[in-house]
Amino acid sequence: MEEFEFRELQSWKEKEYFPLLNKLISKDEMLWLNPKIEKFETGSKKTPLTQEDVREAEDRLNRFAPYIAKVFPETKPMNGIIESPLKRIPSMKKSLERNYQQPILGELLLKCDSHLPISGSIKARGGIYEVLKHAEELALEHQLLTIRDDYSLLDSDRFRSFFSQYSIAVGSTGNLGLSIGIMSAKLGFNVTVHMSADAKQWKKDLLRNKNVNVMEYEADYSKAVEEGRLQADGDPSCYFVDDENSHDLFLGYAVAASRLKKQLEELEITIDEDHPLFVYLPCGVGGGPGGIAFGLKLLYGDHVHCFFAEPTHSPCMLLGLMTGLHDKISVQDIGIDNITDADGLAVGRPSGFVGKTIEPFLSGAYTVSDEQLYRLLKELADTEGIHLEPSALAGMIGPIKLSKEGTDYLHKHNLTGKMSKGAHIIWGTGGNMVPEEMREQYYQKGLNLTQTKKNP
Repeated sequence: MEEFEFRELQSWKEKEYFPLLNKLISKDEMLWLNPKIEKFETGSKKTPLTQEDVREAEDRLNRFAPYIAKVFPETKPMNGIIESPLKRIPSMKKSLERNYQQPILGELLLKCDSHLPISGSIKARGGIYEVLKHAEELALEHQLLTIRDDYSLLDSDRFRSFFSQYSIAVGSTGNLGLSIGIMSAKLGFNVTVHMSADAKQWKKDLLRNKNVNVMEYEADYSKAVEEGRLQADGDPSCYFVDDENSHDLFLGYAVAASRLKKQLEELEITIDEDHPLFVYLPCGVGGGPGGIAFGLKLLYGDHVHCFFAEPTHSPCMLLGLMTGLHDKISVQDIGIDNITDADGLAVGRPSGFVGKTIEPFLSGAYTVSDEQLYRLLKELADTEGIHLEPSALAGMIGPIKLSKEGTDYLHKHNLTGKMSKGAHIIWGTGGNMVPEEMREQYYQKGLNLTQTKKNP
């Protein structure tokens, strides 16, 4: 950090939030409520993006649907639309209430982005969308395509040969790399995924099996992004997917909101002033949860309440929002190591673009320990038969934290008497593609931690 940033942080530390910063530094689990949240009507005037931008992204995904259905047969039942189920998880709800001695008022549901087609994580939304947009722009520019065409024609040697003249690069902790790599390679691009030290080996192996060039680094996410950016800067034919600043990634994620709205209607779940919606989103650099939260606020306004969930060792977005410094501060600056088994969330510095965009809309953020993630992973497998990767469980503890520690928020927003008619959605961000052997290791670790907790 530069000197002025240190001064700003020091000044901030002398204010009322100093105990919260100490809690963050101590890596204690905590809930932070956003003092800058605004009514949607006023907050929406501060954003550079609009509902029309999201609608345009959705239209583009619809144009590509025939191609997706053709090249990824697993998407045929959805006619090439990449979407995940929304499931009620009543047995997990009972387990949470029992284990944490805290009632959860309202329904509990899991948004299973862990089971999204193609790359098995939330990143299939923004990552695939940005690659498709880039491919469309190139094809339109070279008059190989019009938006009235059937896009299944992209599945041809002609188009693969055309796209092979271009490169795509991205820095990733794992899941974004899978989405970018798989989609880019399928289209014919030369694609390089720069992966940080915390990226899982099976994700690297899978990408290499898909003809993706994988570069490995011993440093964290920021180094992988830096190297990806350098590659693109040195090659005019190389397109860099900027996870920290991309509007396109953000909009790809935001499309999830309109699809979720339809799913809630199909389940006959009403969202309005008397039936609030609470959404808990695992957060790394911020693009995925930020985009989804933004899309939901566009649809539901003040009736939806979004919370980000981060590991105690990587609370970068919470730190950036809480201090108001956004991307001008990293967890390492305050002595936190950014080492977590929640590899998709292992980010030390948040996206400044996302933090500033979501600041008027976000209800709050909280941290969760790796040990907690593993225990929740084991419990979800036992109660619902659903297997996620550790980072995807970050949202699961959200309703408990809100009920126990967020009473001020509930009172301030006149929600206390409405909770029993509300709904809580846990965003399950990944896990379906985890190899069976690794899945069993995750479960056993959760089982051991659960037994240790019961028998200290």
